[in-house]
Amino acid sequence: MRKLFTLAFILLCPALAGAGEAFLTAIEDVPLAPGLAEQAAGGMVFDSPTGRIVEAVANGPVPAEQIKAFYTQTLPQLGWSDTGKMTFKRDNEILRITIEAAPQKGAAVVRFNLAPNR
Repeated sequence: MRKLFTLAFILLCPALAGAGEAFLTAIEDVPLAPGLAEQAAGGMVFDSPTGRIVEAVANGPVPAEQIKAFYTQTLPQLGWSDTGKMTFKRDNEILRITIEAAPQKGAAVVRFNLAPNR
């Protein structure tokens, strides 16, 4: 079902498809905001009896507000419900996105944490 959402999104969102944007390696149906690059490809993945637990990190010279706007506009199109404060729910999973300032001015470090919704 997740791959179907991703495929539908790429087909229906020419800006993302045409730009050749990447998706997170560890969370294959979460796109990287333009200008971000995933660090340590694959992140940390743990499968538990209640679902998967994933941590991934990306960074790049992108302002935090631009990153927030990208995910609050994009993730609902992929079936994620925005529950506020950069937290999204889909099926039985919760995705939390944390944006921190990077050492370089105007850059950000973005942490993605996916866990079962208990």
